[in-house]
Amino acid sequence: MKWSRTLDGYAAYLRIEKGLSDNTVQAYLSDLTQFQRFLRDQGLTFSDVDCDSIDLYLNHLADRAISARSRARKVSAIKGFFDYLIDEGAAESNPCAYIPTPRLPRTLPQVLSEQEVTALLEAPRLDKPAGYRDRAMLEVLYASGLRVSELLALDLGDIDDLGFVRCTGKGSKERIVPIGSHALTAVALYLEYARPRLCKNTRESSLFVNQRGKRLTRQGFWKIIKARAKEAGIEKNITPHMLRHSFATHLLRGGADLRSVQEMLGHADLATTQIYTHLDKGHLRDVYGKTHPRAWKGEDN
Repeated sequence: MKWSRTLDGYAAYLRIEKGLSDNTVQAYLSDLTQFQRFLRDQGLTFSDVDCDSIDLYLNHLADRAISARSRARKVSAIKGFFDYLIDEGAAESNPCAYIPTPRLPRTLPQVLSEQEVTALLEAPRLDKPAGYRDRAMLEVLYASGLRVSELLALDLGDIDDLGFVRCTGKGSKERIVPIGSHALTAVALYLEYARPRLCKNTRESSLFVNQRGKRLTRQGFWKIIKARAKEAGIEKNITPHMLRHSFATHLLRGGADLRSVQEMLGHADLATTQIYTHLDKGHLRDVYGKTHPRAWKGEDN
């Protein structure tokens, strides 16, 4: 495992998949670099890390009077890093799996309004191959709620004519998600008018390719969505993951049941999906006001 290249990949993952700020990403990388130096001083590498070496590191931090909160953050950084390595196929298990860390309060994910989503999806102009590709990617991302890594891993044939996309999520779990006619049409136009011009290699299996005909990377998609959001006049600090959040929020707002949304998102735990039920309290109040017999309707007390 080449350390610098792996850290670069993890940093891109945190920014794009997790939507973390640059300051938070740098804090995680700093924690991992400190841990790597500790391992080196012990004559160890990341391949040698197990529960005992994690305990040894925590004792080392405690001896240096590092606060319990800071120690918890550093363990969280290491745990997240090994989860990433497992997803990438570079590690088989997480040595931090049984190391307890305090659960911090979850912040609500930021979402786009339906008007902002429409503006974003219509931003790519269909006068160049990249425009067809970008519109197809954005349409599929919003229509399916896929993670960016899942979107970019799609191959030719993973989206069928019946309107289903087959993807492989975390833990190599496969799921099938329906997509609508807008996304299907965008993909069909991309395949007919753009992909053959971007990719001359008939053996390339990737659905979405860059200007060199190779599979598009996370960093490449990050630049695309930032540029398209600017063209659409969206002032929010948009991240690719924001379309996934918007997908879930808009489905629930439209009346979808939580279990179905959980299955489409590929969440193992329903509690992970439930966070989206707290995003739009104004909508819940409106529903309550229109349907509950004792809602606030101006009656006399």
